[in-house]
Amino acid sequence: MLYYLFDYINKVFDPPGFDIFRFLTFRSALAAITGLFLSFYLGPKIIKYLQKQQIGETKKIEGPKFHWSKAGTPTMGGLIIILSVVIPVLLWGELKSTYVILILAGTVWLSLVGFLDDYLKVVKKYPNGLIARYKLLGQVLIGVVVGSVIYFSPEFEGINSLTTVPFLKNVNFDFSFLYIPVVVFIITATSNAVNLTDGLDGLAIGVTVIVMIALAILSYVSGNAIFANYLNIIYLPGSGELTVFVAALVGASLGFLWYNSYPAQVFMGDTGSLALGGAFGILAVLIKKELFIPILGGIFFMETISVIVQRLYFKYTKKKFGEGRRVFKMAPIHHHFEMVGWPEPKIVIRFYIIAIILAIVSLVSFKIR
Repeated sequence: MLYYLFDYINKVFDPPGFDIFRFLTFRSALAAITGLFLSFYLGPKIIKYLQKQQIGETKKIEGPKFHWSKAGTPTMGGLIIILSVVIPVLLWGELKSTYVILILAGTVWLSLVGFLDDYLKVVKKYPNGLIARYKLLGQVLIGVVVGSVIYFSPEFEGINSLTTVPFLKNVNFDFSFLYIPVVVFIITATSNAVNLTDGLDGLAIGVTVIVMIALAILSYVSGNAIFANYLNIIYLPGSGELTVFVAALVGASLGFLWYNSYPAQVFMGDTGSLALGGAFGILAVLIKKELFIPILGGIFFMETISVIVQRLYFKYTKKKFGEGRRVFKMAPIHHHFEMVGWPEPKIVIRFYIIAIILAIVSLVSFKIR
């Protein structure tokens, strides 16, 4: 909104200095700063409200016993993140952009799905929250919408179902008629993956910041004809506007990390984790980097695989030997490291380091091809 105001003032009155608001990098910086300060401002207020309403984390019997002390910590803190992302994008983003509309709509929708799940668990005291099939339906619906818009919109004609192949020069893969199902799978998988990762103080939000910084760079270069041509990637006119969204998300996430770092004052809950995971998947889809998800989001991928392996192996051994056996002491894998004696902050920092390395590998892969 402010972007349109300043753009109007610049065109009509041409005052000195106002031309700077046309630049994507400047607006992205403003979005990041706005998101950060909004998160700092809203954080204490929302945490205080959640405490007053006694909206806190419940004791998870299936989790590690040393996490039981966290019961009662305010949850649904994802509201801090979402508000601190949406407002800066509305202020500094190009709201007519298909890219911005899709990423905003997808993030807010998945946040609402997560909010309903948290509300049913914490407020209404339903043990399992939102029934799994309804949560899945919410994820599938937004996947169908995003996939359909990209596949059928004239704006994406010629590149609608293409994606960049990692480490191969001038090679794009065409999902063809499978594109929409693939998008549905990606968004569902990434939203659930971040949800699984959100088990230690500061883990999911910190890894998200690292991943999003890389995505900000990829969004910017994908929307720049010169950089896209230099890197031999698909040129996506207008995708640079996603940088404003990602910058706002990075700023908001850093502000939230201030309150979510060990020992956490607030948890994001499904309100935040489903939205952040969905945003990751939608961004990868929009900039045609779907195949980079297992690399760039390696931490999220590893957490998800650990749960799948644990469950499959347990079912297999129970059927074969009469009792279930486990590969890990506990899944997701961050709990395994807790069970072997690693302190929680050490696990989080080491996962950050791995995430940084994977982000660097993802970015470097565009030149090592």
